[in-house]
Amino acid sequence: MKKYIILMTLGAMCFSPLFSQSKPKVVASASMLYDIAYNIAGDEVELEMIVPIGGDPHIHEPTPSNARMVNRADLVLINGLTFEGWMNELIENSGTKGETVTVTEGIDVLRSLTYQNSADPHAWMIASNGIIYAENTRKALVNLLPSKAAVFDQNFEKYKSKLLELDQYIKIQIATIPKEKRILITSHDAFQYYGRAYGLKLDAIMGISTDAEAQTADVMRVNEAIRKNNVPAIFIESTINPKMMKQIAKDNDVRIGGELFADSLGDEESPADTYINMLKSNTDTIVKALTGNKDQEELPEKSNLPLYLGIAVFLLLAMFFGIRLMNK
Repeated sequence: MKKYIILMTLGAMCFSPLFSQSKPKVVASASMLYDIAYNIAGDEVELEMIVPIGGDPHIHEPTPSNARMVNRADLVLINGLTFEGWMNELIENSGTKGETVTVTEGIDVLRSLTYQNSADPHAWMIASNGIIYAENTRKALVNLLPSKAAVFDQNFEKYKSKLLELDQYIKIQIATIPKEKRILITSHDAFQYYGRAYGLKLDAIMGISTDAEAQTADVMRVNEAIRKNNVPAIFIESTINPKMMKQIAKDNDVRIGGELFADSLGDEESPADTYINMLKSNTDTIVKALTGNKDQEELPEKSNLPLYLGIAVFLLLAMFFGIRLMNK
């Protein structure tokens, strides 16, 4: 018995460092928050997201696996501002003991002029706000894991530099669009921060949330905006069915300028697979469409004249030799 107790004690001593070295678990509500957290935390934490890539956080329906994920979390990162309206209930029902941090703290929030106390949650759509998201995430991670504070601080400074460069890039690119063409028409009203920061007028079929269906009056309003401003292109979004926008484009004889990313990053094969790439991809797509630069597949096809000439020469030679053979 004594030997058994000694072996158990030695086993516990051997395995206790493994347990003590397990990484804290951090859960982000959406993919943009996940990617920002990854850039600050690196591999120092175990990071997960609730709404998968391509999902719409406005209308996500929590699952039992989501509840288990949150229950295990030491830190939960949320956007707030009514973006994930289901999130507070999920956290409460999960029984988690982890800290919940709203990463939009300190943002200059845009408010609806139509609906009282209604905030626009899409604050991540400009790079300068992305820095605030990253700073709030850094503080939360330092509080969670003080021993890695120096790592988080260093990662934040590197990431901040990239976001500052991106902010300048967007400003320079949008400035290349003629002023009269700086009109952005999208599926839902997710680009107000972007438009105000970078100088674009905006219109959308749906409001700041996608949980309400577009009405006939909304379609008429957008149609009028397209015709009044001679808009060359309108845009679909990655998380919203493009059927209505395609019909509006057809009715008004305008192009679909491309796909924008607002409520979710794109997958690994898309140009918007990270938060920084999402903002850059959106900018490049908008600039290309509104300056009149069409996609490569829309360029005139290569001429087939050389092929036709080759065939003609071959036929003439065949006729020439055929006649010579007949005359022998």
